[in-house]
Amino acid sequence: MSTDAPAIAVLVSGGGRSLENLADRIEAGELACRVGLVVSDRPGVMALERAARREIESVVVRHGDHADAAAFSRAVFDAIEARGCELVVLAGFLRLLVLPEHWEGRVLNIHPALLPAFGGKGYYGDRVHRAVLETGVPKTGCTVHYVTNEYDAGPIVLQREVDVRPGDTVESLAARVFEEEKVALPEAVRLHLAGEVRFEGGRVVRSAR
Repeated sequence: MSTDAPAIAVLVSGGGRSLENLADRIEAGELACRVGLVVSDRPGVMALERAARREIESVVVRHGDHADAAAFSRAVFDAIEARGCELVVLAGFLRLLVLPEHWEGRVLNIHPALLPAFGGKGYYGDRVHRAVLETGVPKTGCTVHYVTNEYDAGPIVLQREVDVRPGDTVESLAARVFEEEKVALPEAVRLHLAGEVRFEGGRVVRSAR
């Protein structure tokens, strides 16, 4: 991918499977962008190893090194802006960000449920899938939304559904939801970069085709 392609920053807290998927889609020519920076809020996670293998620059911004969420967020966005990134993608990033005003509508998050169900503080990873199974809903899935200053509350860009099957475990359900995440997140990035969706007035506006 040319260095002239728009750069995105990917924020991670763990394994980095979504980062790997985005990098694969970019390599395959399915996304016209490049990963300009990976930011983790903790050292030693697999996502950083994945970035290193692909020679993607990464930085660690520890939440505990900053006085509060606002100071932490400023450090994160300072690093992103220093690399000229145009879009931020939260891919398993577990910290609340305080968005600078000029970043509104340029930060996307992937969540492993059909928001607004099973969203908010404390709902992430296997906790979400466990809650889905305990509640007994027939369908779940994933959601990509624009980020606001509240957990999982921003306007929705797209969702993909999966059936909850009899006998599902947290692991089996999580695996099927992740297969849909692998489609949803790259597509949302593509839609945003192509100008087919945008954040305006607190909602998602879609371009006429």
